Amino acid sequence: MLKHYLHGLEFDKKQLLDILSLAQKIKAHPSDFNQALAGLSVVTLFEKPSLRTRLSFDIGIHKLGGHAVYLDQQNGGMGTRESIKDFALNISTWADCIVARVNQHNTLRDLAEHASVPVVNSLCDLYHPCQALADFMTMQEVHGDVSELKLAYFGEGNNVAHSLMLLAATFGTDFVVVCPKGHSPDAQIVKQAELIAASNGASIQISDRIEAAVGANVLYADTWVSMGDKTPLSQVKEQYMPYQLNQQLVDLTGASTVLHCQPAHREFEITSQVMDGPASRIIQQAENRMHAQNALLVTLLNPNFV
Repeated sequence: MLKHYLHGLEFDKKQLLDILSLAQKIKAHPSDFNQALAGLSVVTLFEKPSLRTRLSFDIGIHKLGGHAVYLDQQNGGMGTRESIKDFALNISTWADCIVARVNQHNTLRDLAEHASVPVVNSLCDLYHPCQALADFMTMQEVHGDVSELKLAYFGEGNNVAHSLMLLAATFGTDFVVVCPKGHSPDAQIVKQAELIAASNGASIQISDRIEAAVGANVLYADTWVSMGDKTPLSQVKEQYMPYQLNQQLVDLTGASTVLHCQPAHREFEITSQVMDGPASRIIQQAENRMHAQNALLVTLLNPNFV
C-alpha cells in the first residue's frame, strides 16, 4: 500500500520508534546502508529557500546510494505553469519518491492524491514532520526514553510547534507551548494532540507564562517570524522578548538540553550564550535531520532492506 508522510501521524508509535531506531543504526554504521536506495531517484521540490532541508536530503540520499534531483520554481511554480496534478503524474513516471517543501499544506495533499509514489512533507505552513523526527531522535540520544521527558517550546505556535506537539503526544512526552497571547497553535491541531496524548499518558499545555515550562528537561526555540512573513523582527521584538531562550530561562526551568530548528536569529529568540553553551544540542539536532530522514526514506522506499 502506498504510504506518504504529510503530517507525521501516518505511522503509529511503534513504527515511529522503529524509524528512530533505524536512524540510529544508519548514523552509527553508514556503510551498511550505502546501497539502501541504489537505483532509486528522489525529486526534491522547493517552493521555499532552504539550507538544512536541501542539503540533508540531497547528501543523505547520496549516502544511501540513491539519486536526488533538486527542482525549484525557476521554470514556473506548481499550479501556475502547470497543475499540481500534472506535476505529480509526470514526476511519478520517472522518480520513486517526491519530497516537497511548499507554501501550503494543500499542495502536499494534491501531490499525494495524484502521485503513484510516496510524497514526503519537508515543510509546509502547518507541519514540519521531518524536523520533529530529528528533534526526537536527538532527545532520545541525550535522554533515552522520551516518554519520561517534559518538552517546552517557546515562540510562535507555528508548523514546528504543531509537529513537535503531535509527535510528543504520540511518544507520551509532556509538552508545553509558551507563546504570547494571540499566537497559539492551531486549535484543531491542539485538540487532536490532546486526544493522542491522553491515550499515551502525556499532557499538552498552552500558556503565555514562562513559568509553565518549569521542570522541563528540554527547551526549544524557533524564529519569531515564520518563513515568508515579511514582518521585521524588530517589529515583534517587544512582544516576544519575554519568551527569549536565554540563560535566565534555562536556570528558571532547570532544563539540561536546548534545541533550535534553525535558522536562528541570535540575540532575538535565543542568545549566543545559550546557543553555544553546554546545554545546546542544536548542531547535533541539525545533523540528525539527515539520519532521521534517511531512515524515513528507507522505511518508505525499501523496507525489506532493514
